[in-house]
Amino acid sequence: SPAAVVVPGGRGMKNGDNFKMLESLADKMNGAVGASRAAVDAGYVPNELQVGQTGKVVAPDLYVAVGISGAIQHLSGMKDSKTIVAINKDKEAPIFQVSDYGLVQDLFDAVPEFEAKI
Repeated sequence: SPAAVVVPGGRGMKNGDNFKMLESLADKMNGAVGASRAAVDAGYVPNELQVGQTGKVVAPDLYVAVGISGAIQHLSGMKDSKTIVAINKDKEAPIFQVSDYGLVQDLFDAVPEFEAKI
């Protein structure tokens, strides 16, 4: 069955090891980790985690995009999510145009804070 919560990371994660914090957050919410094409292309995570035009199409109850700019190819894979939360330090990131909630903050500060509150 598809996950009710998906926590994908993008290029902003900087490396594959940093995806461990997303795995921890997703586990706490009984969710799954995903990734943008940029994160997959950079070798951070395997291809099967990719969400978007050339990856999986997901429509969870909650989509928490972390360090994802929101290229149109990515948006096509998640735009039907019920609630979209975006965490990105770039306030101009296109992901904020489709998100229900946006947090302009460094993900390395925001994600541990977020996890501590759930």
